[in-house]
Amino acid sequence: MSTSFMQQFDLTGKTAIVTGGAGILGRHFCSGLADAGANVAVVDVNIDEAKKVAHHINSNYKGHAVAIHCDVTDEKSIKTMVSEVLNKFGEINILHNNAAGKSNNLDKFFANFEDYDLNQWKEIMDTNITSMFLIAKEVGKVMKKQGKGGSIIQTSSVYGILAPDQRIYEGSFYLGRKINTPAIYAASKAGVVGFTKYLATYWAKDGIRVNTITPGGVESGQNDIFRQNYSNRVPLGRMAYPEEIVGALIFLASDASSYVTGQNIVVDGGLSAW
Repeated sequence: MSTSFMQQFDLTGKTAIVTGGAGILGRHFCSGLADAGANVAVVDVNIDEAKKVAHHINSNYKGHAVAIHCDVTDEKSIKTMVSEVLNKFGEINILHNNAAGKSNNLDKFFANFEDYDLNQWKEIMDTNITSMFLIAKEVGKVMKKQGKGGSIIQTSSVYGILAPDQRIYEGSFYLGRKINTPAIYAASKAGVVGFTKYLATYWAKDGIRVNTITPGGVESGQNDIFRQNYSNRVPLGRMAYPEEIVGALIFLASDASSYVTGQNIVVDGGLSAW
């Protein structure tokens, strides 16, 4: 019996939720899933930007997209979002737990560790990891009830698996502001990897696969000094382009990865190979 290997990547007829779907990476993730045939719920707290992403998808790709507002730190908002997706598409087959945040107060977010504010720590923890718990819980219930399995992908960061090289921040700015990688960002992103492994074994009996994508640094407004300092630490010699992370997502969302669960796919240009 012949097998069409490329057909395994086809997501036609599947429904995907992407949280943070209007973000720097999220909009590419949504487009990639739609290009592979999936119907996509572009979920974001910024509904105007989510609508722009959905419009772009509906004008360019075979999958259909709808924009849905959701505050990923609010359980009621999450329940409403999941209901809206089910009302629109009938089922949920793929969840990309992708939403994460820095802060509304970048001075507090980039503060020195010794001076870090507890409330700021809690805010980022809620956004980056507690939100994944809340969303996975609601979507997992749906996937179990459907009885068809499913694929959950959660976005971590290279700083969830490696400590940042503090030297790269000398003279480095992001959108005109001196930057670093705060401990809360590293801790919350490390939590994503552990949470993924737990869910992978917990839901294995239900055919629900759970994996992590860990992107390396992506160009998104950093100054030239930062880009050069970071690139010097990467074997491929540069930062990532957002679209370069999408292939890993399509693989993990599709039947091409039907025997892959509990794994962390690292897309970092070789940074973690040193």
